[in-house]
Amino acid sequence: MIVTLKRSSKQKIASICLCLVLSFCGGWVRAQNTELPFFDERAATKTDVPLTVANAETKSLRKMAVKAKKQKPYNVLFLLVDDLRPALGVYGDAVAKSPQIDRFAQQAYVFERAYSNQAVCVASRYNLLLGSRSTSTGLYDFGRAFRDFYPEATTMPEHFKKNGYYTAAIGKVFHIGHNTYNDERSWTDAHAYDLVVEYADKSKKGETREEALFANIPWSEANKLRKGAPWECLDVPDETYADGRVAQLAATRLAYLKEQDKPFFLAVGFARPHLPFSVPKKYWDRYRVNDLPMPAIQTNPAASPSYANKRDGEIVQYLGIPSSEESDPFPDSLTRKLIHGYYAGVSYVDEQIGKVLQQLHATGLDENTIVVLWGDHGYLLGEMGMWTKHVNHELANRIPLLIRHPTLKGQVKTKALIETVDIYPTLAELCGIDVESTQQPLDGKSFMPLLMNETTETKDYVYHCFPRDGKLGRAIRNDRYRLIAWQSFGGAGTPTYELYDYKNGLVEKKNTWRADHPAFLKLKKALELEPRPAPFRPESVKREVKFEEKTK
Repeated sequence: MIVTLKRSSKQKIASICLCLVLSFCGGWVRAQNTELPFFDERAATKTDVPLTVANAETKSLRKMAVKAKKQKPYNVLFLLVDDLRPALGVYGDAVAKSPQIDRFAQQAYVFERAYSNQAVCVASRYNLLLGSRSTSTGLYDFGRAFRDFYPEATTMPEHFKKNGYYTAAIGKVFHIGHNTYNDERSWTDAHAYDLVVEYADKSKKGETREEALFANIPWSEANKLRKGAPWECLDVPDETYADGRVAQLAATRLAYLKEQDKPFFLAVGFARPHLPFSVPKKYWDRYRVNDLPMPAIQTNPAASPSYANKRDGEIVQYLGIPSSEESDPFPDSLTRKLIHGYYAGVSYVDEQIGKVLQQLHATGLDENTIVVLWGDHGYLLGEMGMWTKHVNHELANRIPLLIRHPTLKGQVKTKALIETVDIYPTLAELCGIDVESTQQPLDGKSFMPLLMNETTETKDYVYHCFPRDGKLGRAIRNDRYRLIAWQSFGGAGTPTYELYDYKNGLVEKKNTWRADHPAFLKLKKALELEPRPAPFRPESVKREVKFEEKTK
């Protein structure tokens, strides 16, 4: 029987359902007891097993409550971290000093199998903000303005803006630099940009090569400049560097948003642990040098094609870093220093994120705010002799992803496979905003059913890619294997394959591909069902930098 309810009756039922689901989730604890800390350790329950399926009644109530039109829509605080692999205590890293994120994770969904769609800053952020894979848009590299090819694209923040949200960006959100720019249409207020590359030591005058590139100075001019140091360890306040200033500004903005009536989508982007490791000394001091992990394998995977691996690149753009012709691998002393700098960067950004989260709690906004912490891609710290990212290997693509929903009490860890493009539709659905058709292709799949405890699975595999040496490597990663198919962009020639088994660790040791391997046959079939990759887009015309995008 179908019953048509009047509007008032619908609202009453939605309200009743919402109250019931809050009761199932433990109620509005902090609203009743303001003395509880933001991270309620007494309420946190930790589990390493996948999500369990709720009973039918709870599932129905949750689904109805989420889809009901709320009088007060959820806010979104989106924390983006540059170059952060899962080097965090919550992910089992015994060396990392990350108390703020670890404490936040006690009341969050922790995704242990989340992956980028391309392991480079600009593309991974397009993947996130457009909800599109690089192979769908052809946006693989710097210097390609997405609106040149999709002028009516709807970015994730723009989608929230169109649906009545205040949207703002602080710090690094879209990649700015290397002839790549912010997207003004995404934001209600002007983007509050800050530096990615900077030094507190001003004894050396003039810009360095990397500073100039991030300031959108042309490559031809930037390459004439001196190299900057790969690290800096000075006894200076947190706000000496961009991440400290970004945290301060984010806290101020949250205080402002507390007094507003509109729901908000606030994106806060942090630069560290991106190179250079310019980090206050106190964070370096948190680590004993001899306790730092050193790479056990510093050679390319056996039987892997040479173009699938990397040497040099980003890391050698800094002063004192030898090329692979000079030293392969790096001397142990240099390797240890770089690893030390990376972990210092992790601890520094952890502290700044903690400041933002504490302000969220102090304003009371945490009671109605979904918080997402996302790393744009993974990072290599000398494993297989490789540094930074720009490859299809596991450590360059596995990312930290944590999501805190206001109704969640306790920690939930899941090994469900998630890729960056899934976040756009998931957040929209969690906030009750339908994602209509967009000009750009939307490749993501909402994992809200997982968050609402209605399923334990999301998809059978994740998909990512990377172009190297004129070829495109397309990769599929399931729960155990990764298949990578290398072919020219035009699709000519027979593909070259890599197949890696991660049963005994996450560092690739040997390409185990053979034509009759059961895992290869299964993943090859799945890869063949994926759309043909888009061609490489031409570089956009360089434009003048607007005031809010200029470096300080």
